[in-house]
Amino acid sequence: MSDGSLNLDDFGDLIERPDSGVRRDAEERRARTGLPTGALGRLDELGEWLAAARGRVPVEPLSRPKVVLFAGDHKVAELGVSARPAGGAHTLVRAVLEGNSPVAVLARHQGVPLRVVDMSLDCDPEELPEEVTRHRVRRSGGRLDIEDSLTAEEAERAFRAGMAVADEEADSGTDLVVLGDLSVGGTTAAGVLIAALCGTDASVVTGRGGGHIDDLAWMRKCAAIRDGLRRARPALGDQLGLLRTVAGADLTAITGFLLQSAVRRTPVILDGVVSAACALVAQRVAFRAPDWWLAGQAAGEPAQAKALDRMALDPLLDHGVTAGEGTGALLALPLVRAAAAVAAELPVRDAEEPGGADEPGAGRADGAEVLDAT
Repeated sequence: MSDGSLNLDDFGDLIERPDSGVRRDAEERRARTGLPTGALGRLDELGEWLAAARGRVPVEPLSRPKVVLFAGDHKVAELGVSARPAGGAHTLVRAVLEGNSPVAVLARHQGVPLRVVDMSLDCDPEELPEEVTRHRVRRSGGRLDIEDSLTAEEAERAFRAGMAVADEEADSGTDLVVLGDLSVGGTTAAGVLIAALCGTDASVVTGRGGGHIDDLAWMRKCAAIRDGLRRARPALGDQLGLLRTVAGADLTAITGFLLQSAVRRTPVILDGVVSAACALVAQRVAFRAPDWWLAGQAAGEPAQAKALDRMALDPLLDHGVTAGEGTGALLALPLVRAAAAVAAELPVRDAEEPGGADEPGAGRADGAEVLDAT
Protein backbone atom coordinates (compact mmCIF):
# COMPACT_ATOMS: atom_id res chain seq x y z
CA MET A 1 0.00 0.00 0.00
CA SER A 2 3.02 2.23 -0.22
CA ASP A 3 1.91 3.66 -3.57
CA GLY A 4 -1.23 5.14 -1.99
CA SER A 5 -3.68 2.61 -3.43
CA LEU A 6 -5.85 0.56 -1.10
CA ASN A 7 -5.50 -3.11 -1.96
CA LEU A 8 -6.84 -5.32 0.80
CA ASP A 9 -4.93 -8.30 -0.58
CA ASP A 10 -1.72 -6.65 0.65
CA PHE A 11 -2.70 -7.41 4.25
CA GLY A 12 -2.29 -11.12 3.59
CA ASP A 13 1.41 -10.51 2.93
CA LEU A 14 1.95 -7.82 5.56
CA ILE A 15 0.45 -9.66 8.54
CA GLU A 16 2.63 -12.28 10.17
CA ARG A 17 1.73 -14.51 13.07
CA PRO A 18 3.14 -13.82 16.56
CA ASP A 19 6.63 -15.32 16.84
CA SER A 20 6.26 -19.09 17.32
CA GLY A 21 9.90 -19.43 18.39
CA VAL A 22 9.39 -16.91 21.16
CA ARG A 23 6.25 -18.76 22.21
CA ARG A 24 8.24 -21.99 22.54
CA ASP A 25 10.81 -20.12 24.62
CA ALA A 26 8.01 -18.82 26.84
CA GLU A 27 6.63 -22.34 27.26
CA GLU A 28 10.09 -23.61 28.17
CA ARG A 29 10.56 -20.82 30.69
CA ARG A 30 7.18 -21.58 32.25
CA ALA A 31 8.20 -25.25 32.64
CA ARG A 32 11.27 -24.13 34.58
CA THR A 33 9.25 -22.29 37.24
CA GLY A 34 8.53 -25.56 39.02
CA LEU A 35 4.78 -24.94 39.12
CA PRO A 36 2.67 -27.93 38.08
CA THR A 37 1.37 -27.90 34.54
CA GLY A 38 -2.11 -26.42 34.50
CA ALA A 39 -1.76 -24.76 37.90
CA LEU A 40 -2.26 -21.30 36.38
CA GLY A 41 -4.98 -22.34 33.97
CA ARG A 42 -5.51 -19.89 31.14
CA LEU A 43 -2.93 -17.47 32.51
CA ASP A 44 -0.23 -19.68 31.01
CA GLU A 45 -1.78 -19.55 27.53
CA LEU A 46 -2.24 -15.78 27.73
CA GLY A 47 1.27 -15.17 28.99
CA GLU A 48 2.78 -17.25 26.20
CA TRP A 49 0.58 -15.52 23.61
CA LEU A 50 1.66 -12.10 24.85
CA ALA A 51 5.32 -13.13 24.79
CA ALA A 52 4.95 -14.23 21.16
CA ALA A 53 3.04 -11.07 20.24
CA ARG A 54 5.62 -8.81 21.84
CA GLY A 55 8.59 -10.91 20.75
CA ARG A 56 10.25 -11.16 24.14
CA VAL A 57 10.85 -13.69 26.93
CA PRO A 58 10.18 -12.99 29.68
CA VAL A 59 7.32 -10.86 28.41
CA GLU A 60 7.17 -7.27 29.65
CA PRO A 61 4.15 -6.44 31.83
CA LEU A 62 1.51 -4.39 30.02
CA SER A 63 2.14 -0.74 30.82
CA ARG A 64 0.22 1.27 28.21
CA PRO A 65 -3.12 -0.33 27.32
CA LYS A 66 -5.77 1.91 25.73
CA VAL A 67 -9.53 1.72 25.24
CA VAL A 68 -10.51 2.72 21.68
CA LEU A 69 -14.20 3.15 20.86
CA PHE A 70 -15.47 3.80 17.32
CA ALA A 71 -18.79 5.66 17.19
CA GLY A 72 -21.53 5.91 14.59
CA ASP A 73 -25.25 5.93 13.86
CA HIS A 74 -27.10 3.60 11.48
CA LYS A 75 -30.32 4.66 9.76
CA VAL A 76 -31.63 1.11 10.05
CA ALA A 77 -32.40 2.08 13.66
CA GLU A 78 -35.30 4.14 12.25
CA LEU A 79 -37.11 0.80 11.79
CA GLY A 80 -37.33 0.33 15.55
CA VAL A 81 -34.69 -2.39 15.79
CA SER A 82 -32.95 -0.90 18.82
CA ALA A 83 -33.94 -0.04 22.37
CA ARG A 84 -32.23 3.33 21.86
CA PRO A 85 -33.65 6.11 19.66
CA ALA A 86 -32.36 6.35 16.10
CA GLY A 87 -29.57 8.87 15.80
CA GLY A 88 -28.89 8.78 19.51
CA ALA A 89 -25.33 7.44 19.60
CA HIS A 90 -23.99 10.92 20.39
CA THR A 91 -25.59 10.61 23.84
CA LEU A 92 -23.53 7.47 24.44
CA VAL A 93 -20.41 9.36 23.39
CA ARG A 94 -21.16 12.23 25.73
CA ALA A 95 -21.67 9.86 28.65
CA VAL A 96 -18.27 8.30 27.95
CA LEU A 97 -16.54 11.66 27.61
CA GLU A 98 -18.14 12.90 30.83
CA GLY A 99 -17.09 9.74 32.66
CA ASN A 100 -20.64 8.58 33.35
CA SER A 101 -20.80 5.28 31.44
CA PRO A 102 -19.74 1.82 32.66
CA VAL A 103 -16.70 1.68 30.37
CA ALA A 104 -15.60 5.15 31.49
CA VAL A 105 -15.92 4.21 35.17
CA LEU A 106 -13.97 0.97 34.67
CA ALA A 107 -11.29 2.69 32.59
CA ARG A 108 -10.87 5.37 35.26
CA HIS A 109 -10.52 2.83 38.05
CA GLN A 110 -8.08 0.70 36.04
CA GLY A 111 -6.04 3.75 35.07
CA VAL A 112 -6.53 3.11 31.36
CA PRO A 113 -6.86 6.07 28.95
CA LEU A 114 -9.90 6.08 26.71
CA ARG A 115 -10.28 7.34 23.15
CA VAL A 116 -13.50 7.91 21.17
CA VAL A 117 -13.41 8.10 17.36
CA ASP A 118 -16.52 9.56 15.69
CA MET A 119 -17.02 8.03 12.26
CA SER A 120 -20.69 8.75 11.51
CA LEU A 121 -22.56 10.22 14.46
CA ASP A 122 -25.89 11.87 13.66
CA CYS A 123 -25.08 15.22 15.28
CA ASP A 124 -23.25 18.41 14.40
CA PRO A 125 -19.50 17.86 14.77
CA GLU A 126 -19.26 21.14 16.70
CA GLU A 127 -21.10 19.46 19.58
CA LEU A 128 -18.08 17.26 20.32
CA PRO A 129 -14.33 17.84 20.75
CA GLU A 130 -12.33 18.08 17.52
CA GLU A 131 -10.10 15.21 18.63
CA VAL A 132 -13.22 13.01 18.62
CA THR A 133 -14.67 14.14 15.26
CA ARG A 134 -11.57 14.66 13.11
CA HIS A 135 -11.92 11.26 11.37
CA ARG A 136 -15.67 11.58 10.69
CA VAL A 137 -16.70 10.37 7.22
CA ARG A 138 -20.38 11.28 7.14
CA ARG A 139 -23.43 11.93 9.28
CA SER A 140 -25.13 8.58 10.00
CA GLY A 141 -25.12 5.76 7.44
CA GLY A 142 -27.46 4.63 4.69
CA ARG A 143 -30.34 2.31 5.62
CA LEU A 144 -28.77 -1.07 4.95
CA ASP A 145 -32.02 -2.85 4.12
CA ILE A 146 -32.76 -0.66 1.07
CA GLU A 147 -29.55 1.25 0.22
CA ASP A 148 -25.80 1.10 0.58
CA SER A 149 -24.47 2.26 3.93
CA LEU A 150 -21.63 4.18 2.26
CA THR A 151 -20.40 5.30 -1.12
CA ALA A 152 -17.24 3.67 -2.45
CA GLU A 153 -15.24 6.79 -1.62
CA GLU A 154 -16.66 6.95 1.91
CA ALA A 155 -15.90 3.28 2.50
CA GLU A 156 -12.26 3.77 1.55
CA ARG A 157 -12.01 6.88 3.73
CA ALA A 158 -13.50 5.05 6.70
CA PHE A 159 -11.23 2.05 6.23
CA ARG A 160 -8.17 4.30 5.96
CA ALA A 161 -9.29 6.22 9.05
CA GLY A 162 -9.29 2.97 11.03
CA MET A 163 -5.81 2.20 9.73
CA ALA A 164 -4.65 5.69 10.71
CA VAL A 165 -5.97 5.28 14.26
CA ALA A 166 -4.12 1.95 14.55
CA ASP A 167 -0.91 3.64 13.41
CA GLU A 168 -1.41 6.51 15.83
CA GLU A 169 -1.83 4.11 18.72
CA ALA A 170 1.17 1.99 17.74
CA ASP A 171 3.34 5.07 17.26
CA SER A 172 2.32 6.48 20.66
CA GLY A 173 3.43 3.29 22.46
CA THR A 174 0.05 1.67 23.13
CA ASP A 175 0.92 -1.97 23.90
CA LEU A 176 -2.63 -3.41 23.86
CA VAL A 177 -6.00 -2.07 22.68
CA VAL A 178 -9.37 -2.73 24.31
CA LEU A 179 -11.72 -2.32 21.34
CA GLY A 180 -15.40 -1.35 21.44
CA ASP A 181 -18.13 0.61 19.69
CA LEU A 182 -20.65 3.31 20.52
CA SER A 183 -23.49 2.85 18.06
CA VAL A 184 -27.24 2.70 17.59
CA GLY A 185 -28.16 0.10 15.00
CA GLY A 186 -24.64 -1.32 14.94
CA THR A 187 -25.63 -4.79 16.12
CA THR A 188 -28.06 -5.04 13.19
CA ALA A 189 -25.26 -4.27 10.73
CA ALA A 190 -23.05 -6.76 12.57
CA GLY A 191 -25.74 -9.42 12.28
CA VAL A 192 -25.89 -8.93 8.52
CA LEU A 193 -22.11 -9.25 8.16
CA ILE A 194 -21.93 -12.41 10.26
CA ALA A 195 -24.93 -14.05 8.58
CA ALA A 196 -23.43 -13.32 5.17
CA LEU A 197 -19.94 -14.58 6.03
CA CYS A 198 -21.18 -17.67 7.91
CA GLY A 199 -23.82 -18.55 5.31
CA THR A 200 -26.72 -18.63 7.73
CA ASP A 201 -30.22 -17.16 8.03
CA ALA A 202 -31.21 -13.92 9.70
CA SER A 203 -33.10 -15.61 12.54
CA VAL A 204 -29.98 -17.52 13.59
CA VAL A 205 -27.94 -14.35 14.20
CA THR A 206 -30.57 -11.90 15.44
CA GLY A 207 -30.02 -11.05 19.09
CA ARG A 208 -31.54 -8.63 21.55
CA GLY A 209 -28.76 -6.05 21.39
CA GLY A 210 -27.36 -4.07 24.30
CA GLY A 211 -30.78 -2.69 25.22
CA HIS A 212 -32.66 -6.02 25.41
CA ILE A 213 -35.35 -5.26 22.83
CA ASP A 214 -38.82 -6.78 23.13
CA ASP A 215 -40.26 -9.45 20.84
CA LEU A 216 -41.76 -6.99 18.34
CA ALA A 217 -38.48 -5.11 18.00
CA TRP A 218 -36.68 -8.45 17.63
CA MET A 219 -38.95 -9.36 14.71
CA ARG A 220 -38.30 -5.97 13.09
CA LYS A 221 -34.58 -6.48 13.57
CA CYS A 222 -34.75 -9.96 12.09
CA ALA A 223 -36.57 -8.60 9.02
CA ALA A 224 -34.00 -5.83 8.61
CA ILE A 225 -31.13 -8.32 8.81
CA ARG A 226 -32.91 -10.56 6.29
CA ASP A 227 -33.28 -7.66 3.84
CA GLY A 228 -29.71 -6.51 4.43
CA LEU A 229 -28.48 -10.05 3.93
CA ARG A 230 -30.19 -10.18 0.56
CA ARG A 231 -28.21 -7.09 -0.47
CA ALA A 232 -24.95 -8.27 1.13
CA ARG A 233 -24.62 -11.70 -0.48
CA PRO A 234 -23.68 -10.42 -3.97
CA ALA A 235 -20.76 -8.50 -2.40
CA LEU A 236 -19.20 -11.47 -0.59
CA GLY A 237 -16.26 -11.65 -2.98
CA ASP A 238 -15.26 -8.05 -2.23
CA GLN A 239 -14.77 -7.32 1.47
CA LEU A 240 -14.56 -3.55 1.05
CA GLY A 241 -17.67 -3.74 -1.13
CA LEU A 242 -19.41 -5.76 1.58
CA LEU A 243 -18.56 -3.11 4.17
CA ARG A 244 -19.75 -0.37 1.84
CA THR A 245 -23.05 -2.15 1.28
CA VAL A 246 -24.14 -2.87 4.84
CA ALA A 247 -21.54 -1.98 7.49
CA GLY A 248 -21.46 1.78 7.89
CA ALA A 249 -18.44 3.97 8.55
CA ASP A 250 -17.85 2.83 12.13
CA LEU A 251 -17.73 -0.89 11.36
CA THR A 252 -15.65 -0.24 8.25
CA ALA A 253 -13.16 1.75 10.32
CA ILE A 254 -13.00 -0.98 12.97
CA THR A 255 -12.13 -3.51 10.26
CA GLY A 256 -9.31 -1.31 8.97
CA PHE A 257 -8.16 -0.75 12.54
CA LEU A 258 -8.00 -4.48 13.28
CA LEU A 259 -6.01 -5.28 10.17
CA GLN A 260 -3.53 -2.45 10.60
CA SER A 261 -3.13 -3.27 14.29
CA ALA A 262 -2.12 -6.78 13.23
CA VAL A 263 0.36 -5.29 10.75
CA ARG A 264 1.81 -3.18 13.57
CA ARG A 265 1.85 -6.18 15.93
CA THR A 266 -0.52 -4.54 18.43
CA PRO A 267 -2.67 -7.05 20.37
CA VAL A 268 -6.39 -6.28 20.59
CA ILE A 269 -9.13 -7.44 22.98
CA LEU A 270 -12.48 -7.65 21.17
CA ASP A 271 -15.69 -6.72 22.98
CA GLY A 272 -19.08 -7.74 21.63
CA VAL A 273 -20.89 -8.63 18.43
CA VAL A 274 -19.84 -5.50 16.52
CA SER A 275 -16.10 -6.02 16.97
CA ALA A 276 -16.57 -9.75 16.32
CA ALA A 277 -18.31 -9.01 13.01
CA CYS A 278 -15.52 -6.68 11.91
CA ALA A 279 -12.93 -9.25 12.97
CA LEU A 280 -14.69 -11.85 10.82
CA VAL A 281 -14.48 -9.56 7.79
CA ALA A 282 -10.82 -8.91 8.59
CA GLN A 283 -10.16 -12.65 8.79
CA ARG A 284 -11.50 -12.97 5.25
CA VAL A 285 -8.94 -10.37 4.19
CA ALA A 286 -5.96 -11.86 6.07
CA PHE A 287 -6.30 -15.31 7.62
CA ARG A 288 -3.42 -14.78 10.07
CA ALA A 289 -4.94 -11.62 11.58
CA PRO A 290 -7.03 -13.35 14.32
CA ASP A 291 -3.79 -14.54 15.94
CA TRP A 292 -3.42 -10.96 17.22
CA TRP A 293 -6.81 -10.80 18.93
CA LEU A 294 -8.45 -12.03 22.12
CA ALA A 295 -12.18 -12.36 22.66
CA GLY A 296 -12.80 -10.48 25.89
CA GLN A 297 -16.24 -11.78 26.75
CA ALA A 298 -19.27 -13.74 25.64
CA ALA A 299 -21.94 -11.06 25.19
CA GLY A 300 -24.84 -13.49 24.82
CA GLU A 301 -25.45 -12.52 21.18
CA PRO A 302 -25.92 -15.54 18.86
CA ALA A 303 -24.10 -13.73 16.05
CA GLN A 304 -21.06 -13.11 18.22
CA ALA A 305 -20.92 -16.78 19.19
CA LYS A 306 -20.98 -17.83 15.52
CA ALA A 307 -18.27 -15.34 14.57
CA LEU A 308 -15.95 -16.30 17.41
CA ASP A 309 -16.44 -19.98 16.65
CA ARG A 310 -15.52 -19.35 13.01
CA MET A 311 -12.31 -17.62 14.14
CA ALA A 312 -11.56 -20.21 16.87
CA LEU A 313 -11.53 -17.48 19.55
CA ASP A 314 -12.61 -18.55 23.02
CA PRO A 315 -13.97 -15.71 25.23
CA LEU A 316 -12.02 -14.99 28.38
CA LEU A 317 -15.11 -14.11 30.42
CA ASP A 318 -18.81 -14.95 30.49
CA HIS A 319 -20.47 -12.75 33.10
CA GLY A 320 -23.62 -11.83 31.19
CA VAL A 321 -22.44 -8.27 30.51
CA THR A 322 -24.45 -6.82 27.61
CA ALA A 323 -23.74 -3.11 28.09
CA GLY A 324 -21.45 -3.02 25.06
CA GLU A 325 -19.22 0.02 24.57
CA GLY A 326 -16.09 -2.06 25.30
CA THR A 327 -17.25 -2.83 28.85
CA GLY A 328 -16.86 -6.60 28.65
CA ALA A 329 -13.48 -6.39 26.94
CA LEU A 330 -12.25 -3.98 29.59
CA LEU A 331 -13.37 -6.38 32.31
CA ALA A 332 -11.05 -8.96 30.72
CA LEU A 333 -8.04 -6.63 30.79
CA PRO A 334 -7.05 -7.37 34.42
CA LEU A 335 -6.86 -11.07 33.54
CA VAL A 336 -4.56 -10.33 30.60
CA ARG A 337 -2.46 -8.00 32.73
CA ALA A 338 -2.20 -10.67 35.41
CA ALA A 339 -1.02 -13.21 32.84
CA ALA A 340 1.68 -10.82 31.64
CA ALA A 341 2.81 -10.03 35.19
CA VAL A 342 3.03 -13.67 36.24
CA ALA A 343 4.87 -14.66 33.05
CA ALA A 344 7.28 -11.77 33.49
CA GLU A 345 8.02 -12.05 37.18
CA LEU A 346 7.82 -15.73 38.19
CA PRO A 347 11.39 -16.88 38.87
CA VAL A 348 12.76 -19.94 37.13
CA ARG A 349 14.72 -22.69 38.85
CA ASP A 350 18.15 -23.85 37.84
CA ALA A 351 18.27 -27.39 36.45
CA GLU A 352 20.20 -28.70 39.46
CA GLU A 353 17.71 -27.36 42.03
CA PRO A 354 15.18 -29.78 43.54
CA GLY A 355 12.11 -29.51 41.33
CA GLY A 356 14.19 -27.87 38.60
CA ALA A 357 13.74 -28.47 34.92
CA ASP A 358 15.82 -31.63 34.88
CA GLU A 359 14.26 -33.12 38.01
CA PRO A 360 11.98 -36.07 37.16
CA GLY A 361 8.39 -34.92 37.40
CA ALA A 362 9.24 -31.20 37.48
CA GLY A 363 6.31 -29.11 36.28
CA ARG A 364 3.89 -32.04 36.38
CA ALA A 365 1.42 -32.68 39.16
CA ASP A 366 1.29 -36.38 38.25
CA GLY A 367 5.05 -36.93 38.45
CA ALA A 368 5.45 -37.65 34.72
CA GLU A 369 8.66 -36.49 33.10
CA VAL A 370 8.68 -33.22 31.21
CA LEU A 371 9.62 -33.56 27.57
CA ASP A 372 11.97 -31.02 26.00
CA ALA A 373 9.75 -28.77 23.86
CA THR A 374 12.59 -28.15 21.47
